[in-house]
Amino acid sequence: MLDAKPKTGLILTGGGARAAYQVGVLAAIAQLRRDACTTGDNPFQVIAGTSAGSINAATLACQADDFCSAVDGLMYIWQNIHVDQVYAADSFGVIRTGAKWLSMISLGWALNRWRRTRPRSLLDNTPLRGLLSQWIRMDRLDDMLAQGHLDALAVTGSSYSSGQHVTFYQTHHQIDPWIRTQRLAVRAPRLSIEHLIASSAIPFIFPAEPLELAGEVEWFGDGSMRQTAPISPAVHLGAEKVLIIGAGRMHESGGEGNHGPVNTGHPSLAQIAGHAMSNIFLDSLAVDIERLKRINSTLALLPREARANTPLKPLEALVIAPSRPLDSLAAEHQGALPPAIRGLLRGVGVQGEGATASGSALVSYLLFEPEYTNELITLGMADTLARRAEIQQFFDWPAQAPQVDPATMRKRAGGFALQIPPHPPGPPRLVA
Repeated sequence: MLDAKPKTGLILTGGGARAAYQVGVLAAIAQLRRDACTTGDNPFQVIAGTSAGSINAATLACQADDFCSAVDGLMYIWQNIHVDQVYAADSFGVIRTGAKWLSMISLGWALNRWRRTRPRSLLDNTPLRGLLSQWIRMDRLDDMLAQGHLDALAVTGSSYSSGQHVTFYQTHHQIDPWIRTQRLAVRAPRLSIEHLIASSAIPFIFPAEPLELAGEVEWFGDGSMRQTAPISPAVHLGAEKVLIIGAGRMHESGGEGNHGPVNTGHPSLAQIAGHAMSNIFLDSLAVDIERLKRINSTLALLPREARANTPLKPLEALVIAPSRPLDSLAAEHQGALPPAIRGLLRGVGVQGEGATASGSALVSYLLFEPEYTNELITLGMADTLARRAEIQQFFDWPAQAPQVDPATMRKRAGGFALQIPPHPPGPPRLVA
């Protein structure tokens, strides 16, 4: 009797607009899968997403019966996305949130009595809710699980109310919730758009989202906060090997030293915010990958009998992350932001463009414009195709495959699975 293939998990981490890189990786994997003449089941039985990665994860999960079509849909969306589809970018919207927020910092002593004037975040992400409601068919998820196209989907958020790091998961299998120090898992009857909004609510930038937890309503923000073990949810949900797609280099500094001259003056608020976001979005994943490698190395040293008596199991992991700093890419395209947003960001220290740019690490999370996202997609494709042999071995695909040009593939992908009105009348919608 042949051994069953190990269950493969997909882990998509956070990073705002940086998540476009993940789509490039997925597009290249879809192409390699076609080259290998493998067009059967969904290649990922367990999908776990955090922050903006949860949006990509949910899209794949809700179309788990057609992986290539789901990837093509993601490609089209991210190739054509605009800032005003994610957050209010007009002058009135910026005055209502960001300008008011900055005013509260300086004039809070005078405005404190008027609670209505207290903004909840720097930016208003109401447009994102509308985009996701039309983009992702969450009602299909239960059918995908019932039909066996997928074993589980996990979405992670961080509770401002209780301080808990919470993974919400949906599955048709018997998987008991788990509890660890300051993190826990909750089995959700149905994951929703609200879970995705909560998971991707970057702290300070986007407002918190209310979700029910243990019968009480708690306020949640970005799932990358306090995420000490990003790989853990996929493993708990049954993954025996995992593909991890990051949204930044594993040891990215998050400062301005990745391009251009180093600024020796006092850092601006934008530089500090970029550094803090790198800590939130990148550092925990790098630490967890190092932990996984240490565990695998330790298990390899144990005799077979000792390995059989330990609950720890070796985990095969393939990590794909950007080969160049994404803040330098963002620096080249800061001018693509709407004037009102550029004005707001200047107030916190974002200046210039290209080699002389300052604060571009912060911009790299907010630059939802095709000039930037298309570069991220192309980089994701190139990084993935450069590791063709590793990916073929990971999925046990045959090694014979034609050479693929990322630029040609990017132009070719997307569109056929979508009903797409032009921008700006409304966001596109995936069809079942």
